[in-house]
Amino acid sequence: MYENNFPHKRYRKTMDFLKENVPAPARVLDLGVENPFVKIMREHNYSVENTMGEDLDVETSAVQNGNFDVVTAFEIFEHLVAPYNVLKDIQAEKLVATIPLKLWFSSAYRSKTDKRDRHYHEFEDWQFDWLLEKAGWEIKKTKKWTNPVKKIGIRPLLRKFTPRYYAVYAERK
Repeated sequence: MYENNFPHKRYRKTMDFLKENVPAPARVLDLGVENPFVKIMREHNYSVENTMGEDLDVETSAVQNGNFDVVTAFEIFEHLVAPYNVLKDIQAEKLVATIPLKLWFSSAYRSKTDKRDRHYHEFEDWQFDWLLEKAGWEIKKTKKWTNPVKKIGIRPLLRKFTPRYYAVYAERK
């Protein structure tokens, strides 16, 4: 997936946000299958387990185990039809999540070859905050950052100034 386009800035910003809010060592349940960022978390002394690729819209048993210090969800909720279900069922007391923000100048992402690699939602920050609060989370800290690309044009110029990623640290109410 990242053969020629490894997201260095996003991973650095995400790790800084995680370390700031949930310092290592911590037991982490990371939503989604193992990915390159899991290796980075482990290198920073986090003990990480992943979900197994189950459909988190309907199968939430993995998050109903309270044996984790934190649940992380990095670019996961936009792929779910009903992210409320899994957010409500999480038993850990802490959540660190990132989402790509909806950009007015770019349509939602959709892979033409992988049905699981499509964005059902692209949230505005207030929508994601509301979803978290409704699911029983209290937002403690947020952060946004841009995702500039090395291309010429109006949209690449707008990406230099428009936040693309939104990170949230929340605790169970």
